[in-house]
Parts: sequence; structure tokens; C-alpha cells
Amino acid sequence: MEKLTDSAAGLPDLTYTADCRARVAFEVLANRWDSVVVFTLGVTGPMRPRALVARIGGISPKVLNEALRRLEYNGLVERHAYAEAPPRVDYALTEAGTALLTPMRAMGAWAARYADDVLEAQDRYETR
Repeated sequence: MEKLTDSAAGLPDLTYTADCRARVAFEVLANRWDSVVVFTLGVTGPMRPRALVARIGGISPKVLNEALRRLEYNGLVERHAYAEAPPRVDYALTEAGTALLTPMRAMGAWAARYADDVLEAQDRYETR
């Protein structure tokens, strides 16, 4: 069991175990597209599904719909349906979804710094 201490930052000691609540944050965004959808909605604000597909690129409407359902289930996005003809639906981040942008940006900064190192390590591992 690893113990992470960051008393200098005023954070409590966290023990990462199988039932640790911090795992929820990682599991919520474990799907490849979920973090992309959250980040896109954070940058653009509320969007309709068709606009999200166009903005993200490389995602099918079916996969986007699955991601939006997961994110709604997890309380990170809200679905807003409008009583119009034809019907209109858009999605927006909740408070929890918006709060997730800060650690996502930190992970992005980590990736910008260390992604090449990780990819090189993966190449070395595969060639041994």
C-alpha cells in the first residue's frame, strides 16, 4: 500500500487501496472519448451532438452517444431537451464536470512533458 503525502500543499494523506475514492476520478475518464467530450464541452460550452461530432472529429455519432450517456450517468454532463419542432437537445458540463477540467489540464501538462519518454519506454519494452 503506497502512501501519498502532500502536507506542504495542505492536502490530507491519501492511502490508495482497491476501494479508494480517488479511483473514481480515474475510472470516470478511463474511456478514451469521455475525457475528449468533457474537454470539448469545457472549451466550447453547451453543444448539440452533431456539433460535438464535427468539433471532435474521429468519433462516430454512436460512440459519442455512448460517451454522453456515461458522462450523464456519472454526473459530469447534463442533457437539455427543448420542446421544439424538430426536437433539439444539447449537452453541458455540470459543476462536477467543470471542476474536472483543472486536473485534466494538469494531466495534459504532464503528457506534454513526459509523453515522449513514455512512448520511448514502450518501444524499448517491446523490442527487448
